[in-house]
Amino acid sequence: MTKINFGGTEEEVVTREEFPLSKAQEVLRDETVVILGYGVQGPGQAMNLKDNGIKVIVGQREGSKSWDKAIADGWVPDETLFPLEEAAQKGTIIEYLLSDAGQKGLWTKIKPYLTKGKALYFSHGFSITFKEQTGVVPPKDVDVILVAPKGPGAKLRELFLAGKGVNSSYAIHQDATGKAEDRVKALGMAVGSGFLFPTTFENEVWSDLTGERGVLMGAIAGIMEAQYNVLRENGHSPSEAFNETVEEATQSLYPLIGEKGMDWMYANCSTTAQRGALDWKGKFREATEPVFKKLYENVKNGEETRITLEANSDPDYREKLEEELREMRESEIWSAGEEVRKLRPERQKDK
Repeated sequence: MTKINFGGTEEEVVTREEFPLSKAQEVLRDETVVILGYGVQGPGQAMNLKDNGIKVIVGQREGSKSWDKAIADGWVPDETLFPLEEAAQKGTIIEYLLSDAGQKGLWTKIKPYLTKGKALYFSHGFSITFKEQTGVVPPKDVDVILVAPKGPGAKLRELFLAGKGVNSSYAIHQDATGKAEDRVKALGMAVGSGFLFPTTFENEVWSDLTGERGVLMGAIAGIMEAQYNVLRENGHSPSEAFNETVEEATQSLYPLIGEKGMDWMYANCSTTAQRGALDWKGKFREATEPVFKKLYENVKNGEETRITLEANSDPDYREKLEEELREMRESEIWSAGEEVRKLRPERQKDK
């Protein structure tokens, strides 16, 4: 493993040079990887594994939209595409990639197929960490491992096709065969990871749920709405408010952060922007840090898990979700955004 200094803390990571694809192919040569679930992570991981020469089959509910999507992606019924339980029976490594609520609901049907020596693979630590609420307790004679790409499956696939990769965390919850470490690293590389960094099932889910509710999705959406509303209340037009809140951030500044870091982005902005940002970032940190502490507490004590499982088990969940997303989509800020996106130069060239 390669030792890297992250902000003064030394960590070990697994690179493609240390664990090349040829080694992953050798480790997985006699394995059959089953992808259970073809939603967010399933398609990208399945197709990347297949393209990397790993034997893969997909398990999905017959007649579902995901079943049809799998067929459209080239998976063949009764050859590489099977009902969930039949697929689980055929595999030696079972990638359990259904939704968190779906994993809870299907567990009693899948568990009998986790026979001695198999591996149970997750891309989220949720079901294992919160086993009191999910009931997911694997048999003692199987490996239990995790590879969690730091991005959705569509991005994993997109970067794979571009010759790049999404960084992924990995963890071993249970090593029953003595092969868990090789298995998890091989799978991590074969699904298209850029590099792998170690974690635990607990830390993965705690950081993941905090991030999704925080700066990755929840916090950023809330902050954007707040700034947009203040600008509109003070007489700025929808296009000006959206451009100064979202468009400049996503199309100009955030890519600079991703390229070389926050300080580099600051250094490449005007002196007026630099001074104001440096003066105000502390105020935003102080205002939001108590919220993040409460959020992390709710994640760690299982409250967020309870809310998620209860909501997802509601038979009207999909309808309620669509209503919430419709309200967001039709709100002024995102309606303005739809029009602004149409005016981007690349869209104009397509006309």
